Amino acid sequence: MARLWGRIGQSDREELFWIPRDKESRSRPPGFRALPGGLCSDAIGKLDSKEGDEFALVTEDGPFVRSAINALIHVAPAAPALVLSDRLTHDDLPDHPCVRLTGLRSLIRDDVDGEFSHLANLHRVVEIRRILGERERIGILLQPDPDPDGIACGYALRVILGRKRSTAPLISFGEITRPENRAMVEALGIEVRTLTPEELDEFDGLALVDVQPTVFGENPPEQVRSIDLVIDHHPERTGYDATLRDIRPSYGATAAILTEYLRAANVEMGPKLATALLYGIKTDTQLLGRETSRYDMKAFSHLHSCHSPALLRRIERPALPTDGLRALGRALAQTKVIDGIHLLILGRVREEVIPQVADLALQAEGAEWAIAAGLVNENLVFSVRNVGYVRAAGEVVRAVVEGLGVGGGHRSMAKGIIPLKAFRQVYGSTSRDQIRAALLESFQHAINRELS
Repeated sequence: MARLWGRIGQSDREELFWIPRDKESRSRPPGFRALPGGLCSDAIGKLDSKEGDEFALVTEDGPFVRSAINALIHVAPAAPALVLSDRLTHDDLPDHPCVRLTGLRSLIRDDVDGEFSHLANLHRVVEIRRILGERERIGILLQPDPDPDGIACGYALRVILGRKRSTAPLISFGEITRPENRAMVEALGIEVRTLTPEELDEFDGLALVDVQPTVFGENPPEQVRSIDLVIDHHPERTGYDATLRDIRPSYGATAAILTEYLRAANVEMGPKLATALLYGIKTDTQLLGRETSRYDMKAFSHLHSCHSPALLRRIERPALPTDGLRALGRALAQTKVIDGIHLLILGRVREEVIPQVADLALQAEGAEWAIAAGLVNENLVFSVRNVGYVRAAGEVVRAVVEGLGVGGGHRSMAKGIIPLKAFRQVYGSTSRDQIRAALLESFQHAINRELS
């Protein structure tokens, strides 16, 4: 143990002393100094301890550690002491207000386990580069209406591959609609191209991040049924072929996986990339409060040290246009929370205003659900938010739009679209009062049905 400690304790701030026990060899290990006088307060006093000094004792001998700490208390009563032992317990320690016991082998094992984890992620990176490295043009496919986690992961994968947007563009079958997600790509200079499944034929390599082919429907496009790479944190799905899959449902965000890749491969992470990945983890785990693993925590901590707070503020505070503020004011004039549902009817607005208002509406006292609805072209569009510990928003929205339109989402946020023509056929008119009454009744029924 002394030989090992001599290797790991080499620092300008540390001095290593060897105090042999009775009948033990007096020869000190390399890198150690002998303590003249043995284990006593007079000898320890020769260390000339100063305020701020800390002591570490490495031993498996109970009587030895008690004698050492008692001698230390006599000479430097305020000095903290760390005891590293894999056999001793707290009962073996004398009374001392600032002594801590920890296992030496467990500390080393944790570090070694961490390095093996880095090694496994490095192996993944090597495999990804082997599979995609020789491809001329790689499409990095995100989910329709990409979210921050997917956008950040696509950006990170392109960096890992050492590619530019011309040879590894981020692509999606649906445009980005949420204002903060638009703010994210604008602030970070990320381009996400919208295309059709048929246009995938222009790529000779295809990677999916934060998504699996089943998201594109029960019968996904032929081009995404056999792909090169899938990296995702959602539960694994079947029905497609991939040369390499890295599916980790225990992770709260795919961005944590890509962060591990970057760290393992020693890829330099600039503030833009770090901010993107940090925001991806933050949004998918609701600021580390939902379905968060220790892997997400570690990744978030690492990214927090190198992200740009200024960029993050620009992303998280997208501007609400003046006409949106007016619509919000009119809706608030008639608003109230009923059965935990806060429903705001905005009238005719730009679509990006609706989710911003839904976010604000959830702050109302007593609100467990917030719904913001507006007229966009020939559709009734509504965004839904909830507090996270109630029924899944996506399931509730699907029940509300059943037979009328389309909708879905995640546990705490969702979106629905009902054509105005279909709404009129069922409810007669699209006046504010009729929309409010119809949506309130539908959501009450859907939430209660979910609860039963």
